[in-house]
Amino acid sequence: MRADSRSARIQVLVAEQAARRGARVGVVDVCTAVVAALPVGGAGISAMSRTATSHPLCSTDDISEQLEELQLTLGEGPCVDAFTHGSAVLTPDLLTGGLQERWTVFADAALETGARAVFAFPLQMGAISPGVLDLYADVPTVLDAEELADALAFADLATLLLLDARIEETGAPVDGALADRGFEDLGGYRAEIDQATGILTVQLGVGIDEAFVRLRAHAYTQGHRLADVAADVVAHRLRFFPDSDPKRTDDGN
Repeated sequence: MRADSRSARIQVLVAEQAARRGARVGVVDVCTAVVAALPVGGAGISAMSRTATSHPLCSTDDISEQLEELQLTLGEGPCVDAFTHGSAVLTPDLLTGGLQERWTVFADAALETGARAVFAFPLQMGAISPGVLDLYADVPTVLDAEELADALAFADLATLLLLDARIEETGAPVDGALADRGFEDLGGYRAEIDQATGILTVQLGVGIDEAFVRLRAHAYTQGHRLADVAADVVAHRLRFFPDSDPKRTDDGN
C-alpha cells in the first residue's frame, strides 16, 4: 500500500473515532483507532521531553494506563528506549530471555499488569520528538509488515496532533488550540509535576534531573501515582530531605 493512501486511511479511522465522541480530533482518538485496527488490547501515549518531565497523555484501558505510569515512574521500558534511541521497540513476548536484564523492574511489573507483548513507537517529525505511542497485547503477538506500517502511520498522525499541525486531507477540525480539544487537565498534570520537581531542587539541593528521579522513585516505592506525589509536594504535605526519607506533614506547612 502506498504511504499516502495508508496515511489517508488512518486519518479517516481516527476522524471517525473523534466523530463518535462528538469532539475535535485528539491523540485519544489515535489510541482508540489503533486498538480497533491492530491485534492489540490497548494503547497509550506519553508526552516525552529531554528537558522537561514526561507525562502520560491518554490510555484506552487500565492496563495501558498502568504501563504508561510504570515506565514514567521507573524510567525504563520500551517507551523510554523508543524515545531515547528514536526507533520503534518491538517486544512480541515479555517472557523472552534477557528482557528481565534489560528492564530490571519493568518487565516483571508489566507482566503483572496483564501485558505480554509491548510495542513502542517514537513520535517524530525531523529533530522534534514530542512523545511515544505504546501498544500492548495480553498474549504473545507479532505485528506483520502491514500492521507495523499501520502502527507507524498512527504514530505519525499522533505526532502531527501533538505538534498542533493541521491535517487538511480529512477535513477534520484538528487545528486550533490544544485546550479546545479538552487538554486543559493535561496541562495541569504536567505543570504540577514540573512545580514539584522544582521544589525538590531546593529541598534536596540537586539539579532538575536528579530531583525528578527522586520524585518518581518515591512514587514507585510507595505504590502511588506520580501525579499524586507531586500534588502532595506542591501542597507541602510531603517534604524531601537530602539524607533521609521523605516525611509527610499533617498541617501542610
